[in-house]
Amino acid sequence: MTFIVVTILASCLSAMAVHGRRRNWPPGLPTTRPRLVAMGGTYEGSHGHPSDAYVIQERLIAAADGVGGAELCQSAAALALGAVVAARPQHPGSREEDMTECAQVAHHAVRTASMSTPTMSGLSSTLDLIILDPGERPCVRYAHVGGGAIWHCAKSAAPRLLTTSHGEDSRACGIGQASGPRPQVGTVPLRPGDRLVIVTDGVLQALGVARLTALIAEGASPAVCLDRVYDEMAAVEPKDDATVIIADFVTV
Repeated sequence: MTFIVVTILASCLSAMAVHGRRRNWPPGLPTTRPRLVAMGGTYEGSHGHPSDAYVIQERLIAAADGVGGAELCQSAAALALGAVVAARPQHPGSREEDMTECAQVAHHAVRTASMSTPTMSGLSSTLDLIILDPGERPCVRYAHVGGGAIWHCAKSAAPRLLTTSHGEDSRACGIGQASGPRPQVGTVPLRPGDRLVIVTDGVLQALGVARLTALIAEGASPAVCLDRVYDEMAAVEPKDDATVIIADFVTV
């Protein structure tokens, strides 16, 4: 039963998004709404074992890369993301400390499944999460565990890599591991036109940091930029799943 629920969750997470509807604004309400406009996708690896999952909302974007048996990799990622979404960390007044708590919530969900269900033993996952705080001084808070990466591309400036890959330690300190996660957290101020990019390690292995940085530095829309990244990954055919999410901060 647990595996069935996780499978359904995995199939839903990658499609989860907030779609706005055009309508007349009531008098007196603000005409701007700070949000993240994002495009994302997972390039399926040639090994044939799905491992990545991602979620896109207006103020919450996250990606996870699961580790486990061939049929369980994506289950670990889905459990981690499901726990994060359920925690609703994007509520007003969020703090940087809340990002560490989010990682712990995801860890508890994956660890509990791994310990309580024999067929799911050994599950773990990476986690890369950003939360938009659209207050008077807009900013994004982030949490990072594992081998993925998060970039901040300030408008008219070179992309800046916010996170440090845990490399060989990704599994030892990952979501769901006995030692528990050691998340890297931080806060970055935002201005309209800034871009944020999340990738799983499959993208880094396929393209490398330098080439990926060059691709996301180009001023194209998130959709066009995603297509360019996909085109280059198609040329190298990554073995592992490779997830890319590109989000622009807008206020209209």
